[in-house]
Amino acid sequence: MRLVDRLNHGVGRVTMYLVFAMMGLLLYASFSRSVLNSPLLWGVEMSQFMLTAYYLLGGAYAMQVGAHVRMDLFYSQWSPRAQALVDALTILFLIVFLVTLLLGGISSTHYSLQYGQRNYSAWAPPLAPIKLIMCLGIVLMLLQAVATFLKDLARALGRAIDEEDAA
Repeated sequence: MRLVDRLNHGVGRVTMYLVFAMMGLLLYASFSRSVLNSPLLWGVEMSQFMLTAYYLLGGAYAMQVGAHVRMDLFYSQWSPRAQALVDALTILFLIVFLVTLLLGGISSTHYSLQYGQRNYSAWAPPLAPIKLIMCLGIVLMLLQAVATFLKDLARALGRAIDEEDAA
């Protein structure tokens, strides 16, 4: 669990800087279109790929630091052990969803690599790189979900795992 936490912490911290690269790209694309009168064919599409990488690679880190939105109707009134039990049960649904998503992602990536799939645009970039990043992000999220499940299960059983060591 600590290895998964360290890995996702590192990937998440590096991934945060993609926002600045994306902003720079969009500023350059805007400058190129407005001032130079030479629009970039690839600028907006590349920024969409960067945004996709940003949220797919950053999702596990967001889960780790508790940045995901949580519906809190009754949750805050429960004891910490009851919260951990509910978290452990509900995260099982996430794990099933992520496994299904990963299987589809692997199939789609295989197809993209096998047939040289390209996007239907003027730039027509190959889709395999972003699909590989998609699968990597799903794997990282799946690993973090399993680690979080184990931590929640330990808390529900009264054997909390020290999370400071993991970060």
